[in-house]
Amino acid sequence: MIKDLLKESESRMRSAISVLEHDLSGIRTGRAHPGLVEKIHVEYYGSDTPLMQLASISVPEPRSLLIKPFDKSTLKAVEKAILASDLGLTPNNDGQAIRLNLPVLTEERRRDLVKMVHHRLEESRVAVRNVRRDSMKDLKEFETEKMVSEDERKRGEEDLQRMVDKVVAEIESIGRRKEQEIMEV
Repeated sequence: MIKDLLKESESRMRSAISVLEHDLSGIRTGRAHPGLVEKIHVEYYGSDTPLMQLASISVPEPRSLLIKPFDKSTLKAVEKAILASDLGLTPNNDGQAIRLNLPVLTEERRRDLVKMVHHRLEESRVAVRNVRRDSMKDLKEFETEKMVSEDERKRGEEDLQRMVDKVVAEIESIGRRKEQEIMEV
């Protein structure tokens, strides 16, 4: 019973980490990578469609992206979606594909991006702590309903706390890596 609860808690914490990694992949660093634009939604035949479903995205040079729509008629819609996004990039449309040139990040912009990373890290830590809180409550309920003994509950809480510490350390590690990427000139 406690093992099942711990497994479920761990899977919820792992999903918080995967959401964090997904969020951080969209934050711009000094280098170009497809993750910057994959999630941009493009108006395509009346529905919002992620760009990665409408085009191939490649990195021909370290500071540029090449977006080739599968259907050339979507070029204008893709260009419009990129302009409307919060990337702050101007697309170059040559009639066949769209090129995005990434300018060098200023020191101030790098600091802003690091602040954004720290905000996302804190959101992930809060999500992990919420999972811990819910699981602790469940463990206490198990004890009050006489499903587990006090010793088993305490062991379960200790195991849960070790798991939380491990996951938070992993979140910190992910954050340090991303911060280094951003600050790298």
